Amino acid sequence: MPTSQTAEPSSDIDLFADTVLDNPYPAYATLLAMGPAVWLEKHQVWFIGRYEDVKRVLTRPETFSSDNGIALTTAANQQFLDGTVLAAGGKRHVQLRLPLSKQLSARALKALIPEIRSRAVRLAAQATKQGEFDAVELVTEFVADQVVHLMGLPEATRPELVASAAAVFDMFGPDNARYQQSAPLAAAMMAFLRTEVSRTTVRPGSWMDALYQAADAGDIGEDDVVPLMSAYTTAGIDTTIHGITAALHHLAGPNRYFREMRAERLDPAAVFHEAIRLDAPVQGFGRRVTRDTRIGDTLIRAEQKVWASYGASGRDTRQWGLYADAFQPGRPGGELHLALGLGPHSCAGKRLALLQATSLLHALARSGTHLDPAGDPVRARNNTLHGWKTLPLKITPDGRSTRNRRGHDRTTTPQ
Repeated sequence: MPTSQTAEPSSDIDLFADTVLDNPYPAYATLLAMGPAVWLEKHQVWFIGRYEDVKRVLTRPETFSSDNGIALTTAANQQFLDGTVLAAGGKRHVQLRLPLSKQLSARALKALIPEIRSRAVRLAAQATKQGEFDAVELVTEFVADQVVHLMGLPEATRPELVASAAAVFDMFGPDNARYQQSAPLAAAMMAFLRTEVSRTTVRPGSWMDALYQAADAGDIGEDDVVPLMSAYTTAGIDTTIHGITAALHHLAGPNRYFREMRAERLDPAAVFHEAIRLDAPVQGFGRRVTRDTRIGDTLIRAEQKVWASYGASGRDTRQWGLYADAFQPGRPGGELHLALGLGPHSCAGKRLALLQATSLLHALARSGTHLDPAGDPVRARNNTLHGWKTLPLKITPDGRSTRNRRGHDRTTTPQ
């Protein structure tokens, strides 16, 4: 029950049903209209979807705790997430994020710009030469190869990581069929990484090498290394893939934005931010309430859980206006979305994701004149992630000589 004797808003909507996962926005609109906090009867959790309320949840960890609260099931929180960077709070969270803070800084990523842009140009040229391509395959190759290389993981681990990463995100949802199917896959991936990844198999000078050095220095425990690697790698692969493919999906077809980006009148960063505002790659995460608190007029009791919906917050008309459901890159304040989190648990790799996204979007816009759908896309259903399984696109080659064209002079540099 939501609270004792008050008639608080409640709903029997199943956020994790197939039809809702395919298109969650009608359900979000219903819930947003019902109030700032709505009790989801099927999941025994409070749905928090309005922008300012989600922002409050994310920035007040003393009240809305990640500890034993990120996932909707006790089993996932205690057996799978306990002790990880996602579920840690306070000093422990700082301790686990610190070892890779230098590698994820703007200064460190600046050194990667030539390499990332060069790969983006090469892949864009290949896609344009083919004419038609699956955006998911293209972006997966671009993102996954880069993340595995930066982490310093053996190349043999890439197929397993790409195949199993989504299973990890299924674990954050309720105990449904997807959860049951994914639990052994997620456990197998962790076992695989513990077997395949060691001090002797990671690349010297890589991010994994930095984690082992942190363990040697006593900054983290030896047992923290592989869970940290798994968290950064899986999050860095799937969320960025879904974010970039969302941008390509919205760019394709009869709109002016691809042409404007090509003419350098539209910053690729604005396109990426608007795409993930509309279609957050991670639709939500849970939190455990540590003390009685109120969201609006609704009393939420200590030890109850809330589901902070990034996906709903990006469509809240209170924040984004009457055209919250429209793709309008460059809208004022468009970068203030919550798709990459906020507060202590904001996405650690957001600078890298932005660099990868802007590099590939810019390269495609420089390589072709039009981007159009080339078939029906298929959703990738997941308890937490929102993206495409396949996204067939067609790009029209420029056809002009590129001898004197400049390179990526306008691509956004991480700040």
